[in-house]
Amino acid sequence: MGKTRDQNNVIITGATGMVGEGVLMKCLNSPEINSVLVINRKPCGYVHPKLKEIIHSDFFDFSKIESELTGYNACFFCLGITSVGVDNDTYYQMTYTLTMHVAQTLSKLNNDMTFCYVSGGGTNENSRLKWAQVKGKTESDLTKLPFEQVFNFRPGFIKPLPGQKYAHKFYKYINWLFPVGRAIYPGGFCTMAELGQAMINTLSHNDKRRVLEGKDIIALAKE
Repeated sequence: MGKTRDQNNVIITGATGMVGEGVLMKCLNSPEINSVLVINRKPCGYVHPKLKEIIHSDFFDFSKIESELTGYNACFFCLGITSVGVDNDTYYQMTYTLTMHVAQTLSKLNNDMTFCYVSGGGTNENSRLKWAQVKGKTESDLTKLPFEQVFNFRPGFIKPLPGQKYAHKFYKYINWLFPVGRAIYPGGFCTMAELGQAMINTLSHNDKRRVLEGKDIIALAKE
């Protein structure tokens, strides 16, 4: 059964990356979102009446900005690094430790918060791949925090929104593959518009803890 809110106030991390930027664009253009706070290490380059930005360098210590993090009912966590060329300890710290620190802080400050975490297709705590194990553990431990809801998103190939500044450059060369891939393997291909809308649509649910694979993301975006 769904729910309605008078106000949806959202925190977004990773807005200077492709996924975070796309989610930010969807939120700024959505009548369902009243305000957006982005927390970045550098300016995201967007200006909008709904948008507030905090430049903060240390994501392992939010003590100086905690007072500015209350009054939000959602966090769309899109911050992450690739495992390519990164040693295991650094990847664990920047993926698991950092995410959990931010999540623990926000769950303490906002007792009715929905937390959406973008992990990625192939995430599995029992995988032989280290990155998949780490993201799987992150997903699992997020569900144990006292959030109202937790949604773990596992998109595969994501087609960027038109006009995105932070989309990976190679996407302009391979976007032609999207309709082919979507037809052959629809669960592995979603658009940024679908991913962003699916996150927004989590806010009309009640007390959920779910893993969303590609097909689930597409379905949720249509609700």
